[in-house]
Amino acid sequence: MIAPTVSGQAAPDWDRFAQWRLWPARLALLALILLLVASALVPIRGGKTTVKTQGFVENVAGTKGAERKRDDDLALYDVAIARISKGENYYDFIAQEHRKADYPVRPGLAVRLPTLAYLDAWLGLPGQIAAALVLLAATMLAWWRRLGEDPGGRKKRVLAMAFLFVGTSLGLNRYFFVLHELWSGMLLALAFGLHRPGRKWGWALAATALAVAIREQALPFILLMAAMAFWRRDTKEGVAWAGLAVVFLGFLAWHLSIVAGLAQPGDRTGASWMALRGLSGWLSNVALSSNLRFLPHWLAGPALILMVFGWTGWKSPAGTFGTFLYLGYGLAFMIIGRPDNYYWGAMIAPAMFLGLAFMPQALSSLTRAAFPKVIA
Repeated sequence: MIAPTVSGQAAPDWDRFAQWRLWPARLALLALILLLVASALVPIRGGKTTVKTQGFVENVAGTKGAERKRDDDLALYDVAIARISKGENYYDFIAQEHRKADYPVRPGLAVRLPTLAYLDAWLGLPGQIAAALVLLAATMLAWWRRLGEDPGGRKKRVLAMAFLFVGTSLGLNRYFFVLHELWSGMLLALAFGLHRPGRKWGWALAATALAVAIREQALPFILLMAAMAFWRRDTKEGVAWAGLAVVFLGFLAWHLSIVAGLAQPGDRTGASWMALRGLSGWLSNVALSSNLRFLPHWLAGPALILMVFGWTGWKSPAGTFGTFLYLGYGLAFMIIGRPDNYYWGAMIAPAMFLGLAFMPQALSSLTRAAFPKVIA
């Protein structure tokens, strides 16, 4: 209908133009449905290689343990920790151990940073168990407080904490205590919970610094923190996060320079990480390195999509940061990483489960936006 104006001329039918604003919401809803269907169908798979080694307890603590199947990567880290425990320097033996295991020495990133090996050797198994318990408790407490400070989070507090425990409880599995991504991912979950934009970020910065010192894949977390701080025009915080990135890059350059000096002409060069696995890469990395691995793949895939979608339903700085963080890592996993790199997903899996608590309101909001006259 064309409504008359005071001057008697016809005014445009704004209701009709308003209908166009519904289409972005409807397209987004359609995209979500298609993504859920695709995530139930695409394969979820990772590397299957294992090596027979002495049990975890013997390698780390020096006590006898039964033989067991041990992933190749974990077996290599076991040896590194055992040799450091005997007083050896990491860089004196790590290239040699890579050659023994037929692991690449090139590129330098194929050789892990030494931080976790030294920490694990210093802590021993009892210390690692205690550290895992403390880290889990600190992460749960940090998120309990953060959820309680936000009106939207307070309403979902108990449910969100239950999902968070499902995501973080993998950190108590001692079989994976030598895995860099396990500790780095848990530290990022702690840092995320501790962070208060523009107000309290010092402890979050410290936790992230340890996370990135263990595994360089925490760097995108730092860069996103810096970018969002500058977007808020919080120069002080933005400079702090940017400064951490610069310091870490210096540390990484030092590590790579040492590894380059250890390389020999006949050393194996690792295959490219540009695997372009698409949706399967994203789902596989997170599902196989989290407690989603206990679900059939046709449930694990959609659950992962819904937990990421749920972060869009939390209208808060945490919801915005989580949405960008998990979508960004998801895109990276689609492009970079071979099937045997599936454990990279542990970098983001722990706190990602929180999104399931906000999924119902995200879905309700999107559905009402797409069909406002049908759903009151």
